[in-house]
Amino acid sequence: MLLLKSIILGFSVSAPVGPIGLLCIQRVLSRGKTAGILTGFGAVTANIIYASIAAFGFSVVSAFLIEQQALLRLIGSAFLFYLGVKTFFKKPASTAANLQGKSLVGMYLSTFLLMITNPVTILNFTAMFAGLGFDQSSDTGLTAVTLIGGVFFGAAIWWVSLSLIVSIFKNKITPHLGLVNKIAGLLIIALGILAFVK
Repeated sequence: MLLLKSIILGFSVSAPVGPIGLLCIQRVLSRGKTAGILTGFGAVTANIIYASIAAFGFSVVSAFLIEQQALLRLIGSAFLFYLGVKTFFKKPASTAANLQGKSLVGMYLSTFLLMITNPVTILNFTAMFAGLGFDQSSDTGLTAVTLIGGVFFGAAIWWVSLSLIVSIFKNKITPHLGLVNKIAGLLIIALGILAFVK
């Protein structure tokens, strides 16, 4: 169940169409679906690094988390709900991130470098993992790997799906970017409510 929730979290965190999403779409339209997938995986790599720092940071202070698990779950579920509402009402970005990766490797690296410059992501993952009940497990190392793996698979599913859909439908996808934000927002809100109820 934790794996499924972390997959949904990874998918939902990746899905809001902002500058990286538009960059992915542009690269699919100009260079093909492989370019879009590599662009997405640049973002995934940065997120997994930050998710790992957050998850294994939790492992180091597991005794503290056990003592404070009720408070952390409350804060985490509130953060998930806030993030979901914010995502739901977020308007699609009007401009793509300004990156020029000429080669496929360059596309991956340029997106990775853009994403890795936002270390506040560690705090986001810390709060979201608490909301999913990470602190309740007795095997924190295994739980951390499960959470990180789930976030990876969820994010990978999103970026591969986006690249394939855009390559199939080309410019027809553009009017529906707002709907993607709303779906992602609802999924995050649902995770927040579920964590609060538990």
